[in-house]
Amino acid sequence: MKTFFAAAALLVFAAVTVVFAQGGRGNPKDGQVVYEQHCLRCHGSKMDGNGPDGQYLIVRPANLQSQGSRAKTDWELLVTITNGALFTPMHGFRGKLSDQQIQDVLSYIRANAPFDAVS
Repeated sequence: MKTFFAAAALLVFAAVTVVFAQGGRGNPKDGQVVYEQHCLRCHGSKMDGNGPDGQYLIVRPANLQSQGSRAKTDWELLVTITNGALFTPMHGFRGKLSDQQIQDVLSYIRANAPFDAVS
């Protein structure tokens, strides 16, 4: 079992490294379009987790404006966007969005909810 988790972690790290190497930083204006098409219905226009579909989910969407979300590194957010979050309705967008679109939406999120390490 430990070998499985180690292999899975290595695979995720490799995939994310490739995305960062290919795309660099994303374009927040292009990311806004991606966010509005794929994220807004759950995370909301204010990125507060209060989108129109969020109320119907058993596990509420993340409030991207919260201190907990803003304290996550870009890498952590990228992994979640790419692979989803276990035991939540947050599905991964690998294969649905291009690597550049994922970088763009991450850049848009950071433009509106900048990184703020927990003090």
